[in-house]
Amino acid sequence: MRVTAAVLETAGGPFVPQEIDLAPPGPDEVLVRVHSVGVCGTDLEFSTFFPTPAVLGHEGAGVVEQVGSRVTTVAPGDHVAMSFTSCGTCPLCLTGSPAYCRRFDAVNFTGRRPDGTTALSRDGEEVNGHFLGQSSFASHVVAPARAVVPISRDIDLAHVGPFGCGFSTGAGGVLNVLRPRPGSSLVIFGAGAVGVAALLAATLSGCAVIAAVDVNPDKLATARTLGATHVVDSGRTDAAAALREIAPDGFDFAIDTTGREQVLRTAVEALGPLGHCGVIGIGPSPTMSFDWRSVLNGRTITGIIAGGAIPQVFLPKLLDLHAAGRFPVDPLLTHFPFDQINEAVAAVRAGTVGKAVLTLP
Repeated sequence: MRVTAAVLETAGGPFVPQEIDLAPPGPDEVLVRVHSVGVCGTDLEFSTFFPTPAVLGHEGAGVVEQVGSRVTTVAPGDHVAMSFTSCGTCPLCLTGSPAYCRRFDAVNFTGRRPDGTTALSRDGEEVNGHFLGQSSFASHVVAPARAVVPISRDIDLAHVGPFGCGFSTGAGGVLNVLRPRPGSSLVIFGAGAVGVAALLAATLSGCAVIAAVDVNPDKLATARTLGATHVVDSGRTDAAAALREIAPDGFDFAIDTTGREQVLRTAVEALGPLGHCGVIGIGPSPTMSFDWRSVLNGRTITGIIAGGAIPQVFLPKLLDLHAAGRFPVDPLLTHFPFDQINEAVAAVRAGTVGKAVLTLP
């Protein structure tokens, strides 16, 4: 079928909306008409080196139009959110940790299905896709059933897309991985969509001290209104010194969403003994390093993928919290028509929006 997609023609280049061809779903796949898709920092990071031509996007939400012969989890007409995929057969998938699937890179980041094929083509030329199980910068997606999460038809699909990655990653990093005790302290580095989702999860956990660190005053102001007890503008002040004033004995927990080595070092050094730091961000630093004294006193550093969640379990819970007003992410959302994808990307890069969401008719 002919669909509209934003094709990345060259690594680092713009996205070009155009018509391409999408093959029917395979036996274990689902055809979804996309209604909204968030623009995530991971899309922007991979757009600099992903094999082109390609369709990216991995925070899609929409309506099922067709299912493969072996699919039993959703049916045509179902409303769904989409998340990452996993192999479903390795020991980690079978024991409830699909975010750490042993074949995670192979099934999410090659631009192909596991058998080497792609459902996308243009004038007979293959187009790379299947990005994080979706490639949802498009009007329609062929996704593995494992990447599709049925949700209530009462939920406005225009708001759902970012729950598939950004919001679930931040919130899950706190609720599923760090699991702070009521009354504990947590510092979050980066007050974008992922960081604010972590902040809201910290409030749900009953943290007494929640500090947000960023260089963007507007994002810090938003963090303050959504529950941060302290904010630190690291562009204007010494963040490490400011955090020592907030928590003289060190924080119990920290989360880094920036992917920057120096920021992560500051996060770890802000912890008290036995403190726990979650590493979420994919960013510009390819490595991380610490003084041995930073970790010798029982500090733990944990890498976190997709909030450590089982999407089919966690996403509906998060959407229920949102519906109840307990996960109020709406102030972060800025909607763009799908054909304005490059304007949305520019706004994300400039930090002028909390979360850009593309909408389709």
